[in-house]
Amino acid sequence: MSANSFPPLFAAPFDRTGTGSAKWARAGAPGVIPLGLADMDLPGPAAVAEALERRARHRAYGYTVCDPAGRELVARWYRERHGAEVDPDWVVLLPCGPRTALRVLLETVRPRAPLAFPTPEWGGFAQLCRAARLPYRELPLPLGPDGYHLPNGPLPGPTSAVLLSSPHNPSARVWPADELRALAERAAEAGALLVSDEVHGDLTHPGHRHPVAVDAVGQALRPHTVTLNSVGKTFNCSGLPSAFALVPDPALRARFTEELAGYGLWEGGLLEQTVLRAALGEGGPWLDALLAHLAAARARLTGLLGPAVRSAPQSSYLLWLDAAALGLPPGGAAGALLERCALEATAGDAFGPGGAGFLRLNYALPEPLLATVLERLARLGRG
Repeated sequence: MSANSFPPLFAAPFDRTGTGSAKWARAGAPGVIPLGLADMDLPGPAAVAEALERRARHRAYGYTVCDPAGRELVARWYRERHGAEVDPDWVVLLPCGPRTALRVLLETVRPRAPLAFPTPEWGGFAQLCRAARLPYRELPLPLGPDGYHLPNGPLPGPTSAVLLSSPHNPSARVWPADELRALAERAAEAGALLVSDEVHGDLTHPGHRHPVAVDAVGQALRPHTVTLNSVGKTFNCSGLPSAFALVPDPALRARFTEELAGYGLWEGGLLEQTVLRAALGEGGPWLDALLAHLAAARARLTGLLGPAVRSAPQSSYLLWLDAAALGLPPGGAAGALLERCALEATAGDAFGPGGAGFLRLNYALPEPLLATVLERLARLGRG
């Protein structure tokens, strides 16, 4: 299969009408294509649908204990997909989404100093800190010819935790292992925990490798590092709250699970475990086809948009675009794109001060819809 060809599974139209899609609710008007929310307009793996159907046929949906085999399954997935060594004992299986897991983790840590995270960065970190009334600092990401890099130098003052999306959301850059280790070292020196949100990590494109934080930082720094992940983004099932955490420090892990119980959250969960087993146990071939599709879509989009792509995507389905290079007003780029092309996108300032003048687009689309998006974006060059 060539870099610009599409697997048959994702070459046909896929209609989400009547499913209550939050992404399509953002369209706001007929004919508008929503590209803002990080959610795929593609069919998920058949194995997940079949597993849910089988479980639903047993008409008892009561309290469900945690299956320890799930931890082994997660560890095997990391070993086979990423070459990362993860001890099953580190794995905490969660009946909630990654955002909730992060909030409970921060309650566990009980920060006494500000948190820190990059800018631009996923806006959920800032939103969570504001909701929890936790002070935070934003660390500007250097932007070089090859894209963003993690910040250098010591942390600016006392810090309780460093939060990071890895791969980077919004630019879809895969952080190099040496940059992750250097950041983990600076965090440990400041007495801070490095929390790596890796929900896009399994979507790393062919030719790139995703360094799993708890593995990449090395043995000495593992007690100061936590990785959060979920099958939601990878297998297009984010509507089913599910996540897992890798917590190498046994004392922190015990406090974390105790804090979770205080919120009525215990390891396992009926639907969560059903989806996890099907996705990680049988979803590999589907994921390989998806990554081929995303790489082909990325090649067509970056070929069309050229220098407007300031940080070449290496994972996921996110495109980070310089509004001025597209001929759009930096201060109102999202509105201008909607007016000129009937395409809804996320304004860059939603990702902090470092995102001003940018747009984030989601290209996880079936081939016919992607073709329409490409045709509409081509209007910008003609305008």
